[in-house]
Amino acid sequence: MQQVLISLSSFGAAETRRHGQLYFARLACAAGADGFEVRGELLNEPAAELAAIAAAFRNEGRALVYSSPEGLWSADGRLDGAALARAMEAAALLGAPRLKMSIGGFVAASSRGFDRLARALGDAAIELVIENDQTVPAGTLPPLQAFFAEAQRAGLPLGMTFDMGNWHWLGEDPLECARTFGAQVRYVHCKGVQRQPAKWIAVPLADSAAPWRAVLRQMPRGLPWAIEYPLVGDDLLAVTRGQVALLRTIAGATGAAA
Repeated sequence: MQQVLISLSSFGAAETRRHGQLYFARLACAAGADGFEVRGELLNEPAAELAAIAAAFRNEGRALVYSSPEGLWSADGRLDGAALARAMEAAALLGAPRLKMSIGGFVAASSRGFDRLARALGDAAIELVIENDQTVPAGTLPPLQAFFAEAQRAGLPLGMTFDMGNWHWLGEDPLECARTFGAQVRYVHCKGVQRQPAKWIAVPLADSAAPWRAVLRQMPRGLPWAIEYPLVGDDLLAVTRGQVALLRTIAGATGAAA
């Protein structure tokens, strides 16, 4: 059966900050999700909130991901060791085996930072996965290709979080990107999109104008998928349960489930 997580940002930034991410983590699991992604930018009191979530789910076998809002490389092209340390500490406190970050300000001259990155990751029981975000330096095809090629040459073959929707914000073809990166994807952010007069917006897959079925078929089988589009409604539990079930149905139809 397809493993489905929910990025807790899907419940809206304001509501997530108001109720706290533990509240929505419980709702996600009650709706049938296999786990959830905690968002660092939406934590009110990071240490306390992460510890509370960890305690609540310690013995439940849930799939946990920590998403850091910071990039791996700073704007000057240097590895941001402090940002990485903060992210790893947060993931460890949560008990999350997977940490998601963007490459930030990585450029060609940044490759000498891979030795430091490898040492920092060391024997940590945390898998670092790189996400395509909505910025040109960290969310377009050329810099991400360069990054993964340099990482491979440095003996650090990192996996990828493939956000299906983010490519649209930057004018990239998500299907081309799926073909380019598919083999190294370890985690998928499922996000439908629609074009509004002035911007793109995230929507459920069923409402999306993008070729999301073709994109998903480019992904390796058996990967965890995360909902990362707005979950809203008077009966939020029912809405969430319906979207979790829909993703599992889609996985069966596209042959994506293990």
